[in-house]
Amino acid sequence: MSTSSSWTVVFEDKIVINRNVNTNNEHTGYMIEDDSFWNQAHFSNLWAIQFGTTPSTDEVEHRDGTAHTSYDSTIHGNFNEFITRWDAVHLAELQGSWDNNNVEGETAEQKINRIGARPTSFTSPSV
Repeated sequence: MSTSSSWTVVFEDKIVINRNVNTNNEHTGYMIEDDSFWNQAHFSNLWAIQFGTTPSTDEVEHRDGTAHTSYDSTIHGNFNEFITRWDAVHLAELQGSWDNNNVEGETAEQKINRIGARPTSFTSPSV
């Protein structure tokens, strides 16, 4: 599989990994808890996807040993399905971090001045 993709999806573990979210080349993966999403028929033979390199090198690995193929949205679905779900989980993580970043005796206004407003949305960088 390609090694410099922006996104990796591991179907067995129900994990979507975003390699673009951190500026220091780290990656963040989240388990997406949505069985109805993962059980879609067009995912049944997929093991992993590397996405966001270039259309000609985005790869799909199959469970049954079928040779790697290029990602094809007409077969595999719109990749934004994965990004949207990852963004929702990431936003919840950011909000949880904000909610738990408290200083005793600090007012809400002081907290906002110290760390900024509570995140209300998150959109991943384009692939």
